[in-house]
Amino acid sequence: MSLTIDLAALPDERVLFTPSPLAELSAMLHVLGEPAHHPALNGWAASTAAAIAPELSERLAEADFLWRSSRADFLVPGVPGATLAEELDAVDRIDDELYVRAAVIMSCGASRLSHRFDSPLTDPVAQERARELALARGPRQAAFADRLFADPPAVRSMVRRMLEECQQAFFADAWQRVLPDLAADARHKTDLLVRHGAGEALAAVSPSVALEGDPGGRRRIVIDKLQDNTTSAAAAGGVTFIPTAFGRPHLLVVSAPGWRPVVQYPLAQPGVPEPVSLAVMQQRLEALAHPVRLRLARTMARGPHTTTELAAAWHLSAPEVSRHLAVLRKAGLLTTHRRGRYMLYQLDLAGSARLGTDLLEAVLR
Repeated sequence: MSLTIDLAALPDERVLFTPSPLAELSAMLHVLGEPAHHPALNGWAASTAAAIAPELSERLAEADFLWRSSRADFLVPGVPGATLAEELDAVDRIDDELYVRAAVIMSCGASRLSHRFDSPLTDPVAQERARELALARGPRQAAFADRLFADPPAVRSMVRRMLEECQQAFFADAWQRVLPDLAADARHKTDLLVRHGAGEALAAVSPSVALEGDPGGRRRIVIDKLQDNTTSAAAAGGVTFIPTAFGRPHLLVVSAPGWRPVVQYPLAQPGVPEPVSLAVMQQRLEALAHPVRLRLARTMARGPHTTTELAAAWHLSAPEVSRHLAVLRKAGLLTTHRRGRYMLYQLDLAGSARLGTDLLEAVLR
């Protein structure tokens, strides 16, 4: 599975790296809504949530489906501004139909209102379908959808005021703290883009992001995510990459029709392992799914063993053990070293201990 952004013949200067106040605020709101996704930020989430006034906290809870499981596309600007106010002004210029569709998709959660539907503002069938999906998510989502259909300007104004109150409550201080690192990262990626081209710049974003091309000169960005979707940056006039200090482990992509493609990527952090690809994650899970390989792993977790020792321990033939070891080794789950004429195999305990974390990060990416 992968998400593809078609660049066609888009020139490199149309690839933009820049921080975004609104995108970072929505990342912070997601952390407050789903702190379990971000264990490294649990301290910040707890102290921030405790300091928010009860009235604002209640309004955030009512609207959290705009950023909790995913984020409404208008919260991740394709052309970021210098200030939150500037970006909120740009959101205000979005027409009601596009705004409502983005908001309703979030309130409908994983089911997602299909873009093949007509506007839920004007089409009764689309509106009823959207409301059914929202109701399945809970009464607050259904009430929000009803208010949005009945009076989009009032709901939009309410959401803006709420985000402005977040700036006063906690965002301004946090933004001032992280902006230097975000700006430095964006400058570094831009320098790579200018000096070495899009391939190196994208490789520096994440191992999960790659630039691919064909002999005809057509290029595309391929993002390793549990999604299947394709969008066009050429049709939208470019693609934007936004660094985030609060987004890990998510690699957020705006890829809906009508929006400029945007990728919000987490800053690299010293000591934090690079994400494992979905293919490697699946290969490791499949390697350990076989009962014989799981038994061999149990023995090798206790210390290094030769093929002969493993065969004797589990009443297997040496060739059979060798075949299973080859699968585990190819999946990156074994370490080996030679002692004289013997090759010893041991389970990579550090790598195996990360299996749960790697799986969770791959799912959340």
